[in-house]
Amino acid sequence: MVHCPECEAEIADSSDVEFVDMESKMAGLFKSAKRFYVAACDDCGAAIGTGVAGGGG
Repeated sequence: MVHCPECEAEIADSSDVEFVDMESKMAGLFKSAKRFYVAACDDCGAAIGTGVAGGGG
């Protein structure tokens, strides 16, 4: 079984993790929008994973 590294809460399914969408826009030479995602423990809020999506030209 997987546990949170901070509070040792059991992470058994997607409801045990909160996915936070953090929008970020870049301007200048490369005009694109990217979305940053953080997966956090639903019990204590510790960040346990991140990701990036998007980025058109």
